[in-house]
Amino acid sequence: MSRISLLLGVHAHQPVGNFHEVVEDAHRRCYRPFIETLHGYPDFKFTVHFSGWLLDFLLAHFPQDMALLHEMVARGQAELFGAGDTEPVLAVIPNRDRIGQIKTLSDKLEKKLGARPKGAWLTERVWEATVVPALADAGIDYVTVDDYHFLCTGKRIEELNGFYTTEEDGRRLDLFPISEALRYRLPFSPADEAVRYIESQAQMEQEVAAVYFDDIEKFGIWPETYEWVYEKGWLKQFIEGVLASNIIRTQRYDEYHAQAKTRGVVYLPTASYIEMNEWTLPAQAANTYAELVHEAKQQGRFEQHKAFLRGGIWKNFLTRYPESNWMHKRMLGLSQRLHALHGHAKHAELLDLLYQAQANDAYWHGLFGGLYLPHLRRAVYQAMVRLERRLDELDQRPAREVYDLDLDGQDELLLHNESLQAIFRLDGSATIAELDAYALNHNFGDSLARQDEHYYRKIHLGEQNNAHDGEGITSAHDRVSFKHAIGPEDMQVDQNPRA
Repeated sequence: MSRISLLLGVHAHQPVGNFHEVVEDAHRRCYRPFIETLHGYPDFKFTVHFSGWLLDFLLAHFPQDMALLHEMVARGQAELFGAGDTEPVLAVIPNRDRIGQIKTLSDKLEKKLGARPKGAWLTERVWEATVVPALADAGIDYVTVDDYHFLCTGKRIEELNGFYTTEEDGRRLDLFPISEALRYRLPFSPADEAVRYIESQAQMEQEVAAVYFDDIEKFGIWPETYEWVYEKGWLKQFIEGVLASNIIRTQRYDEYHAQAKTRGVVYLPTASYIEMNEWTLPAQAANTYAELVHEAKQQGRFEQHKAFLRGGIWKNFLTRYPESNWMHKRMLGLSQRLHALHGHAKHAELLDLLYQAQANDAYWHGLFGGLYLPHLRRAVYQAMVRLERRLDELDQRPAREVYDLDLDGQDELLLHNESLQAIFRLDGSATIAELDAYALNHNFGDSLARQDEHYYRKIHLGEQNNAHDGEGITSAHDRVSFKHAIGPEDMQVDQNPRA
């Protein structure tokens, strides 16, 4: 008889520094009903990842809901995935901080929810082989990445129903390919259709898996999903359909990993999910890429050729946005100073501030505000300014320094005392790039120049959401929508840095 294991994982995250009312609303519409629904079906096994800042918030404000999750972990229904504690993109922070971030969240999960993770979520599913040693050294056995990553190596989609093994610098890590077909079906297709699709992937010859891991926010926060998933009962219908199937069995990732064998060795290219191909590119290049994708879809060649239609990588955000690059290089410098301290000086408070400054959300911009949201940048700078003040107390630096801070080929002049720091650009612009007030933990130079963005063209062309045929709801991946009217002044590109 054909069988298939459903490995269903969800990822929950809120940015460090996000408004509490936003997190509370997300909990009301998504985290709580999802946990309560799953708690009612003890035989439905699943995996969940909560980023560290969000987990701390939920434990403090909604302990009763976290108690339900703790119970599901204890009874073997739920598996916890680890990651970097503040949701950093591991590929862009130092290796020592990768290990520290991962161990911090693993310790927290073991202490608060009763289990130490064997698997890890990769922030924005950004894969780079350099992260393997840190993951392995921090006790992680396996991670999930997009099936797209595997297609880029020449693998066929029908081969991507188990896990593969990679290595870097002699450290081993197993890789589960997340099914794009499932990502686009759950929870948007009718529940019975989704169940039938999973059943159609079953095989008799080997232990196969339907691998799903995606944002939990698609189960209640994305447009139309709260009504569809909870009020109209999609989640219960899906769970009951899976449990009623004599073909599907639910498993945790750790269960499947323990009993199945690797499909072999694989070496993946640097990549993220396929949508990131476009977002990381400057607007003109992104539009060219989008045109190529559209042309391939129109000609019916996209699925066959998408692995070879590759755009940018996540690190391109650091070259696209000078403000992001500046924050990143400031963070790297502070990490170096912190880890150069000796003895007891390098304690948990300082590491916590460094890790807050490494939270990914303020460093990039894609589908959501990210870098454009001042409160997210403010949270990063508050952590960095506080950390720098503490480092100066422990190991005073010169009051005047000159070096190329942001690696743009031009030196900066750093002047500071116990109250203020001013960083001047020495490129002839007479610009103060950063002005920090230590008593306020604030950078008065935190501004952002508006750039041309790839989605401006969609606004100019008046693109709307694709009409949805049949039952279900429009996939979040097919939407073009805005919270308020967009006028020409909202798309006016700044010709110079903002003061």
